[in-house]
Amino acid sequence: MSPRCRVNFNTMIFLVVLQGAAVVMFCNWYIQLSPCDSAPPKAKTQVLLLSSWRSGSSFLGQVFSQHPSVFYLMEPAWHVWTKVQKPGARVLRMAVRDLMRSVYRCDFSVMDAYMPENYNVSTLFMWYQSRALCSPPACSLTLRSQMSNETRCQKKCDAQGLEKVEEACHTYSHVVLKETRFFELESLYPLLQDPSLDLRIVHLVRDPRAVMRSREESAKAFDRDNAIVLEQRNVPAANVQYEVMQEICRSHVRINERAILKPPPFLKGRYKMIRYEDVARNALKEINDIYDFVGLEMTSEMEEWIYRVTHGKGKGSRKEAFQITSRNAADVSQAWRTMLPHNKVKRIQELCKGAMSLLGYRTVDSDKEQKRLDIDLLVPREPYEFSWVPAKTQRTGSS
Repeated sequence: MSPRCRVNFNTMIFLVVLQGAAVVMFCNWYIQLSPCDSAPPKAKTQVLLLSSWRSGSSFLGQVFSQHPSVFYLMEPAWHVWTKVQKPGARVLRMAVRDLMRSVYRCDFSVMDAYMPENYNVSTLFMWYQSRALCSPPACSLTLRSQMSNETRCQKKCDAQGLEKVEEACHTYSHVVLKETRFFELESLYPLLQDPSLDLRIVHLVRDPRAVMRSREESAKAFDRDNAIVLEQRNVPAANVQYEVMQEICRSHVRINERAILKPPPFLKGRYKMIRYEDVARNALKEINDIYDFVGLEMTSEMEEWIYRVTHGKGKGSRKEAFQITSRNAADVSQAWRTMLPHNKVKRIQELCKGAMSLLGYRTVDSDKEQKRLDIDLLVPREPYEFSWVPAKTQRTGSS
């Protein structure tokens, strides 16, 4: 090799080393000037509170909504179901899922398709039941550490557009949506497989006899939803409630069996079933278990609120059907036994026999047995039957 070539080679080596040193010096300089005091934002957890109408989901929704780490919305799918003319549930489920995906990502532009022109925050279905929409940055009314007041929120926290709603969503570690409009899990698979989401499903069920009694108190409110559930079929008026209840019971079986018996790998650790009656009997324990499942910490303020709401007096009135008021939760869960005629109880038991057996509800054979409140109709549950327990603090997507 000639000396000239050797000099060029040595020069090249020197330049490479010099360039590397310059890069290191620049990086050190950049790090010193960059703000390092703020940690990178933690990944969000998304929660779907999946239930059916009149199953205690409004109460459990508030258990999430009042928590200071939660951004909560009640039934955003309502906008889809009320916008499309004479649809069926099967047709709408993909549109509902895609709306949920956007909301879980705090992208509320998806709502434009379902809103009137120049809409306000108050256009969102039951928006005032979201404590996050009554707290900064959405509204200055309620501190995050405080419980919200729906009446005051309605008066003070409405605003044009959803910009503040979207801004607020980004500031919470958990985004929780309550939905009553899914009747199977398969349409949710894309959300469970989405690497940008960490979705957990809390499946709330209730004794179908109690659901029937509660639905009868607010029957007119469900006319449109009933038609969609029944795929717009022409069903005699006297049979509508029973056929809807049969479909609800079938959906609980489909969902629970899919999640427990043969779950796909991406569903393991993401599903937990809760019975309303268990929450009514031991609210703090059950809610602590739910919080653990989704990665929330119980606070003393939440404990006090839960106790107060579940240890009131009375069973709730017709006027309070869609409100969260202080009631005796155990009395509410048993009210059907003295208020629902036995002939209706018997028919519901026939239509929902499989679901009641799977979910742990005993049948009654006579009016006398129905009204004997000392007979426990709730089968003690085995925890392994109802949920896969996720690894603590581990993101399911990384397993």
